[in-house]
Amino acid sequence: MQTPRTEFAQALTAIATERGLDVSVILDTIKQAIIAAYRRDARERGEDTETSDFDAEIDPVNGETKIFSWPLEKPEERKDVTPPGFGRIAAQTAKQVIHQKIREAEKGAIMEEFGERVGTLISGMVLRFDGPNARVDIGRTEAILPAEERIPNERLNLNQRMTFLLKDIKEGLKGKEIVLSRGDPTFVEKLFAREVPEVASKSVIVKAIAREPGIRTKIAVASAQSGVDPVGSCVGQKGVRVQAVTNELGGERVDIIPWSEDSAELIKASLSPAENMVVELDEKNKVAKVKAPEDQLSLAIGKEGQNARLCAKLTGYRIEVEGLPVEFAKEEKPVEEEEKPKKEKKVKKAKKSKQAKAKESQEVEEEKTEDGSKKLDAGK
Repeated sequence: MQTPRTEFAQALTAIATERGLDVSVILDTIKQAIIAAYRRDARERGEDTETSDFDAEIDPVNGETKIFSWPLEKPEERKDVTPPGFGRIAAQTAKQVIHQKIREAEKGAIMEEFGERVGTLISGMVLRFDGPNARVDIGRTEAILPAEERIPNERLNLNQRMTFLLKDIKEGLKGKEIVLSRGDPTFVEKLFAREVPEVASKSVIVKAIAREPGIRTKIAVASAQSGVDPVGSCVGQKGVRVQAVTNELGGERVDIIPWSEDSAELIKASLSPAENMVVELDEKNKVAKVKAPEDQLSLAIGKEGQNARLCAKLTGYRIEVEGLPVEFAKEEKPVEEEEKPKKEKKVKKAKKSKQAKAKESQEVEEEKTEDGSKKLDAGK
């Protein structure tokens, strides 16, 4: 038997199909809302609703609604208590519920869709500011960029389109909220995956990352495939790949270092651009004592201790940097540098002897010329 095509049935089916909802779910929600509406009206009329239980029946064809009531725990005394003219109240309530249910279902579907994209990059446009936080349009819904997830000193403008990390979905004051980030270290990692095919294909693996948003990031990479240079892949030809990441980060400096299982070697690489360092490890207390030549000491520590601090985050060791003794630094000085002044002196002496010989030959030539002219005068 075919269901009559009434206006109510058609509207219910259309909404269920369009929004991807089940008709029974919509009807059940309408039923609960109608019962709540009846209870409210009954209380306003002075009736006691606390000692009774209620149920509603909705005709899925024409939308006709009936209310039934019975004393608590006595369902056998169930009776029809539908008040006159309740159809109008039921219809209005049903309309409100359908709209609310649609919004909830849409939000649920949206959250489910974005839930699968947590940890990925997403493009969005800055809509407005809620105090220190920013609201971002990400397509089907809005997301929030909290102040603590922003890059310090980065200026956001209204209607500005940017790339964000979809960090999390959490419960807020108005239900679930999508949380974005630009200050998370994972944001840098995902940018490299976007710009570097080798990272996206797992040929190059990001082993560790340490970041101070807006200032500097250190990223340690290793190759999972023979013949692939992890650092070169991330830097790109003429630095084009790392430059693309830096531009997205607003000029934030990115140091790419080769990963090493040897903690001492990793610490040395992490403290670049400082060179010629000696590292002593205390594995038990996770402390690394780094001795650097005097001319490399400031580079190893970095501005306001930033280089050493990022190295500590990256390697998991507490970094203690101190200068090398002068005697040790002299011993460590390469032979080429010591011989260089001697070579320069020899070159200078050679140049001087050549100049002296040239001067002497010139004087001899002049003397010969003078003698020739004297002899010529005597002949005359």
